Amino acid sequence: MPNLAQVRCVLAVNDLKRSVAFYREKLGFKVDFETEGWSFLSRDQMKIMLGHCPNEIPASKIHDHSWFAYVNVEMIDSLYQELKNKAVEIMQDIADKPWGMREFGIVTPDGHRVVFGQDIT
Repeated sequence: MPNLAQVRCVLAVNDLKRSVAFYREKLGFKVDFETEGWSFLSRDQMKIMLGHCPNEIPASKIHDHSWFAYVNVEMIDSLYQELKNKAVEIMQDIADKPWGMREFGIVTPDGHRVVFGQDIT
C-alpha cells in the first residue's frame, strides 16, 4: 500500500515578510527555501509553504474555513508555555478533551488557526 510520507501545509498570506517573521520568531520554524513569492519553513516534522497573495481575502475573514492543521505534539504543556511566552495569540486555552487529547489553539497574523494536541490516553 502507498505510504503518505509527509504533509506540507500550503498557505496564502497577505504579507509574506511578516508571516515568515512570525513563523520564525514566534513559532520557532526555520526557513528551508525561499524564492520569489514563496517561503518554505519547517519545525521538526511540520512543513509549511507560504505563498505571497497580497490581494486575496485574509484567512481572518473566512471564519471557520481558516482552520488549517491539527498538529500532534509531545510535551504539549511546554509548547503551550513557549508560545504564550512569545505572545502568540492563543484562541483556545490548553485543556483535556473528552476525545482523549490535551489541546490548545493559536491564530497566526493572517488569521490561520492551528490546534496542537497530545494523546492523554
